[in-house]
Amino acid sequence: MNDKLSRRGFIQNSVLATSGLAAGAAMPARSDAAENKPAAPAPKELLPTGKIGDLRFTRLILGGNLLTRVQHSRDLGYIGKLVRSYNTDAKVRETIELAEACGINTVSVDVKPAVCKTLNDHRKNGGKIQWILYSTHNIEDKTGYDDEIKKMVDDGTEAIYIWGVHCDKYLGEGKFSVITKTLERIKQHNVPCGIGAHDLAVVQQVEKDKLPADFYIKTLHHHRYPSAPRSGEATRTTSEVPGYWCRNPEETVAFMKTVEKPWIAFKVMAAGAIRPKDAFPYAFNSGGDFVLAGMFDFDVAEDCDIARAAVPQAQNRARPWRA
Repeated sequence: MNDKLSRRGFIQNSVLATSGLAAGAAMPARSDAAENKPAAPAPKELLPTGKIGDLRFTRLILGGNLLTRVQHSRDLGYIGKLVRSYNTDAKVRETIELAEACGINTVSVDVKPAVCKTLNDHRKNGGKIQWILYSTHNIEDKTGYDDEIKKMVDDGTEAIYIWGVHCDKYLGEGKFSVITKTLERIKQHNVPCGIGAHDLAVVQQVEKDKLPADFYIKTLHHHRYPSAPRSGEATRTTSEVPGYWCRNPEETVAFMKTVEKPWIAFKVMAAGAIRPKDAFPYAFNSGGDFVLAGMFDFDVAEDCDIARAAVPQAQNRARPWRA
């Protein structure tokens, strides 16, 4: 991703634009709508795809954190306000439309009311992008969590997964039966259900117990970036400082070679620290069947081009495609 389109470049350009406001004050007024809304791209061919059950998903999936104004800021306190200010409801809708136009056919996102309304409105207006949804609701509030499952199904989600934070937590507390029972309840709705994880031990437990999960959403990124943990620093499952979300990438890659279920790799850019042109090939070559990537609207076109090139270049990887 070049500096003009990168998140870092976007922030720098925003500062420069702000400093130039005074100089431009005498210029004729222009329409904000015309200025800020990019021209719709000509629809592109679908990205390479893989199958989970009977469903065919593009190997690059639009991630949902930024769409719900959630981001990993490390120690940069202003980032949250910046993301909330930039990703308005209209911009989120625009990003989804752009992703679909650029060849992505799937989005994965938390079922926050605002983004669910956007997804439903998009479908009502002819949008075809598929949904892999999850809930961050208290999973031990069985009634409330089951209500969210029912709403996902009623709204037409193609698949559901159990949030990785929940899976990490209950495995760590020795209460993984909570996850097992939740998986069983979701499967009763006849939709594919996956298991999310930052902790590789979650996937290992599911495999050991032979649970009927249909796919995994597991973090994967290398540690070759400036803010990565140094030797001995990766003592927790995830960390904001130093910033990492896959504590043990080599171990993850080695274990996932033995796993036959489809694998959606996420946090492949280590929350923005690794550029897509490095992150996507690493994830596909290391065994990921899909890459789930958060994107701003200005990331989408280039990220799609990178994924188009990365998938065919990963045909000789050690782990066979499982989807």
